Amino acid sequence: MYSKILVPLDGSEIAESILPHVKDMAVAHGAEVILLRVLPATGVLPSAAEREAMEARNYLSAVEKRLQQQGVNARFTIRHGEDAEEITDYAEVNDVDLIAMSTHGRSGVGRWIFGSVAEKVLRGTNKPILLVRVPGISKTGLPLAQELKL
Repeated sequence: MYSKILVPLDGSEIAESILPHVKDMAVAHGAEVILLRVLPATGVLPSAAEREAMEARNYLSAVEKRLQQQGVNARFTIRHGEDAEEITDYAEVNDVDLIAMSTHGRSGVGRWIFGSVAEKVLRGTNKPILLVRVPGISKTGLPLAQELKL
């Protein structure tokens, strides 16, 4: 059913919370997992952009190796631009069968202020999407323990 699964990652634990789900699906379907990191296209000094790209390669390489050790056919790629646009474009151009990503689960003002990459991807593609809300994150996007202190 799924032969290519695209997994956008931003380096956060929240984004990585999709990985156990993806691992199980990839093993069950014999699917290839493509890890995608989107970096800003402009507004960064060349030296900072180079450092950011190197950090992204190192991070994605480590996640790729972790998945491969668990029996998953994984690879990574890096694109530059706006997150949602690059995710949907990559999925379309590379004939991805599923986009799998985590969401902060923000609602109300939090989503209005920060926007929602997941929502933009959902609206910008006709590809199937697996969205996983991270356990322990409130609707404001804060960890529940932190929100309770407010």
